[in-house]
Amino acid sequence: MIASMTGFASSARESAQGQLAIELKTVNHRYLEFQSRIPDELRSLEPAMREAVTARLTRGKVDCRLTFTPKSTGPKSLVPDAQAMKSLQDAAAAVRAHFKDASPLTVSEVLHWPGVLADESLSPDQLRDDVAALFDTALKELNQTRAREGAKLEALLLERLDSMAVLAKDAAPLMPAAVKAFQEKLATKIAEAGAAPTDERLQQEVVLYAARIDVDEELSRLVTHIAEMRRVLAKGGACGKRLDFLCQELNREANTLGSKSVANEMTRIAVELKVLIEQMREQVQNIE
Repeated sequence: MIASMTGFASSARESAQGQLAIELKTVNHRYLEFQSRIPDELRSLEPAMREAVTARLTRGKVDCRLTFTPKSTGPKSLVPDAQAMKSLQDAAAAVRAHFKDASPLTVSEVLHWPGVLADESLSPDQLRDDVAALFDTALKELNQTRAREGAKLEALLLERLDSMAVLAKDAAPLMPAAVKAFQEKLATKIAEAGAAPTDERLQQEVVLYAARIDVDEELSRLVTHIAEMRRVLAKGGACGKRLDFLCQELNREANTLGSKSVANEMTRIAVELKVLIEQMREQVQNIE
């Protein structure tokens, strides 16, 4: 089964320290890109989350948001980080050495400085297992939503491929009829002009005309590409790039059909093929 690169999942979990919540959103992208919004105190858990995403997904832009709401009951211990305060003190002293009129830092400013105030209730080591379990649940839900969206895309693509196969079948008998009409028209014009060309000369003109408008090769490749797209869809997996390439090849054959067209019906078929291919390309861009 193919998967879409568009998906959303959310999950929450109660831990001993408070409530954890994760939101995962994915959109289409050429490669796999992981972006996260995580509390600074839990930033050390990001590499493990990135590895989990890499193991499950191959393409797409992944936006992860992890939030933590500590329990409000019970005493709350806030412990300033001594090393962080020392670094901040040294930095403030260096600034005042160059700017004599600089105001000293207040207690509130020091406590609100990132990394100074450590909240004992938010410990990465204590929450590591809870975050891992929660993230695994969210990833499973995300893959399910991407799979459901992928199934809809597959049905849409197969519907377009069926329509293209019908158009290719309708185009096949048009060329012999066009050649026959040209032969009759040429013979009529020669007769009206009072000329008497040999049958061999007339046949040469017909052969040259038939070679110029022949689209059997293009139709054969078109049918082959349609069959290959069906095979790739049936195989599933991460096939978005291959499907995009096949759409480009299909578009190339449709353009050639249009450029060689000598009949209104063939022109109509070429235009309808290009419309169907463009519709598929828009959807293929969202397949993993």
